Amino acid sequence: MNLSISGRHLEITPAIREYTINKMGRIGRHFDNVIDTQVMLSVEKLQHTAEVTVRLPGKDIHCEARDENLYASIDLLADKIDRQVIKYKTKLQNHAHEPIKRQEVPAE
Repeated sequence: MNLSISGRHLEITPAIREYTINKMGRIGRHFDNVIDTQVMLSVEKLQHTAEVTVRLPGKDIHCEARDENLYASIDLLADKIDRQVIKYKTKLQNHAHEPIKRQEVPAE
């Protein structure tokens, strides 16, 4: 899984980078086929924003979380993206095992 972390109006310190890597690593435990993950951390006045775009086969998932604390916004973001990845994986599994419905051709 490629993980890129960037900051807008914010310097990404090694502590922030390590914390983000650990939190985004939860995605890999649930879904192995993650192509790419891009995290954008930003600060505007007293509002910290964390955004993530996860590229999966056939779908891109985007989440955003805001809080007064940067670490809290990363936690919220990790929870949101985790739920969405689990939901996507569940949908893939359910659709893969559905039986094929055959249509009957009316007799003439």
